[in-house]
Amino acid sequence: MSRKRLTRENSQDQTRQRLLDAAQKLFAKKGLDRTSVEDIAEAAGYTRGAFYSNFKTKGDLFIELLRRDHERADADFAALLNDELALDDIQARTRDIYGKLYRDSEEFMAWTEARLLSARDARFRAKLNALMTEKRDHIVELIEYFYKRAGTTPAVSTSLMAMGFMSLVEGVKLFAASDPGELPPAAAEKVLSLFCDSIMQLARLRSAPVAK
Repeated sequence: MSRKRLTRENSQDQTRQRLLDAAQKLFAKKGLDRTSVEDIAEAAGYTRGAFYSNFKTKGDLFIELLRRDHERADADFAALLNDELALDDIQARTRDIYGKLYRDSEEFMAWTEARLLSARDARFRAKLNALMTEKRDHIVELIEYFYKRAGTTPAVSTSLMAMGFMSLVEGVKLFAASDPGELPPAAAEKVLSLFCDSIMQLARLRSAPVAK
C-alpha cells in the first residue's frame, strides 16, 4: 500500500512542527541563549535553510512555540463555555485543567525563558505581552461566564483576577521546578487545584441566598 503524498502545505507544516518540537527540547535543556539556529535545524533533521524558510528569527520561532502551547490550553478552556454543562462539571473540569497546567516541564521552561527574555528585550517583550493579553482575555471570558452562570458578579475586576491567577500558576510551578524536594509536582498540582476551586466556589457562595 503506497503512502499518501503530502501536499506542499502539509509538508511545510510538518517541517514547522518538527522545528518547534526540537526547539522546545533544546530550550528546556540548554536555554534560549545557548541554543543556536543550527542546533535547532540539526535536531529536527533539517538544514539551516529550512529554518529560515519557516521562521525569520529564533525569536519568531520562540513566539510561535509559545502560541502553539497557548492554543492547546485555550481549546480546553473554550470547551467549558457550554450551557449544556452543569456548573459542577465546569468547576471540576476547570480545577483539573489548572491543576495540570504546565505539567510538561519543557513547556513550562519555555514560558520561564520567555519571561526572562522579555525583561531584557523590549521588542520581544511587546510580542510576549500581546500573547499574554490574549491569554488573560480568554481567562477573563471563562471567569465572567462562570459568574454569570452562578448568577452573581465578581467583587473585583475580572482582569485583575485573571492576571492574579496567571501569576499564581507561574509562581507555584517555578517554585516546584526549582525545589522539587520541597514542593513535588504532585503537590504543586494540588495547590493549584485548591486555589482554582476556591475562586470558583467563592462565586457560588456569593450567589447563594443568605439564611435568615
